[in-house]
Amino acid sequence: MAGLQGEVGPLMRRGPRPLLLHLMHAMQKSTVWPAMSPSSNAGLPGWNPAKPVPSPGWKVAEPPADALRENAGLIAGIAAYRRHPYRRDLPDPPAIWQEGGSRVLDYALPGATGLPVLFIPSLVNRAYVLDLAEGASMMRFLAAQGLRIRLLDWGWPGEIERGFGLTDYIVGRLERAVAAAGESVALIGYCMGGLLTIALAQRRPDLVAALGLLATPWDFHAGDAAQAREFAARLPLLEPILGFGRTLPVDLLQTLFALLDPEGIARKYSGFGRIDPASPRARRFVALEDWLNDGIPLAAPVARECLTLWYGANAPARAQWRVAGQVVMPQHLDLPAFVAIPAQDRIVPPESARPLGALLRHASVLEPKAGHIGMVAGSSAEAALWLPLLAWIRGLETGR
Repeated sequence: MAGLQGEVGPLMRRGPRPLLLHLMHAMQKSTVWPAMSPSSNAGLPGWNPAKPVPSPGWKVAEPPADALRENAGLIAGIAAYRRHPYRRDLPDPPAIWQEGGSRVLDYALPGATGLPVLFIPSLVNRAYVLDLAEGASMMRFLAAQGLRIRLLDWGWPGEIERGFGLTDYIVGRLERAVAAAGESVALIGYCMGGLLTIALAQRRPDLVAALGLLATPWDFHAGDAAQAREFAARLPLLEPILGFGRTLPVDLLQTLFALLDPEGIARKYSGFGRIDPASPRARRFVALEDWLNDGIPLAAPVARECLTLWYGANAPARAQWRVAGQVVMPQHLDLPAFVAIPAQDRIVPPESARPLGALLRHASVLEPKAGHIGMVAGSSAEAALWLPLLAWIRGLETGR
C-alpha cells in the first residue's frame, strides 16, 4: 500500500500494550468538549449539535498546543517503534530441567566450575529480559566470566499452572527446579522473583547457599500506601475476567502497570521518535519494548494473593505472608545476601526494597542510579549491576 513516504509494509508489532489505552489517554488530554452553561438551549428548537458555536450557552476552547505537540510526538514514536526492523534472534541454551512449561536454561560455557547461580525472574514477564540481545545479556556476560549461570524460564501458564497459587509455585515448581541442580546454589531473584526466592531459602536452606535480590519489593505501602490499597481495591472489578480465563490477561496487567505512571508511555515514545532508528540506543529501546509487550498472563490465584496480601494488606512487611503455613521472615536467613535497589525505580520504589537490606543479616546493599529494567538490561547495566554482582559471586566462591 503506497503512502506519503513510499511503500509501507505490514505492521509488525502490537505494542505498546494496551495500545488503545495509551491512545485514549492522549485523546483525553487534547479533545475539545463543548462546555455547556446553565442557560444552554440544548434540545430546544434551533439547537444544532453539528454547529455548537453559534448556539447560545456554548463555549468552545482551542486545543492546548502543548497537548497537540505531545500527542504528535507520541504517535510518531509509536509508528517508528512498530516499523523498526529489529528482531530478537538469540537461540536458547540447552535446558537441564523441565516441568510443564517451565525450564531451567544452562548458560554455562564448557569448563565452567564453581557455585551454580540460578536466576529467578518474575511470573508476569518473560525471562529473557536477563538475556535480551547480543551485547545486552546479563546471563551471557556472567557466563563469559566462567560462572555456572542458569535461568528459570517459568513459561506460559497452561491448564495446570492456571490453578497455582504462590505456595504451588514456591513449594512445588521452584523447589524442584532448584533441587534439580543437585547441590546448593546461589539463588538470585528479580522483582517478584525475589519474593519467591526469599520464601524458598527460608523453607529449604539446604538448597540455597546465597541469596541475591534485584529490585525486590518488600514493604508494599512504603512511599504511597493509598496507591497500593487502590491497586488492591480493583480486584472485584477483575473477578469476572479471572473467573472466565483463570488468569489475569497480559493487557490487563499492562494496564495496571500503566496506571502507576500514566504519562510514562508518552514521554518514552516521544523521546524515541527523535533518535536515529539505526543507532544502538534505538535498537536497545526496541528490544526492551518488545520484551515488555511480550508478557505472560498471571494465574488467577496468584493475582488474587498478590493484590490482596501484598498490595492490600502489606503482608510481607507486617510478617503476615505465609507460604505452606510458614511466615516468611528474611531476618531468619543466615546466609550471604546481595540486595540491589535501583534508585530510579518507578515499579518498585526504593523505599519498598530497602527494608530487605536491613532485615537480612549478611547483606551487601547496592543502590545504582538506574531504573527497574535499566539496571538489568539497559545501556549502563554492566557498570550499574553486572560487574558488582560478578564481584559478589566471586567473593562467595573465594569464601567456600
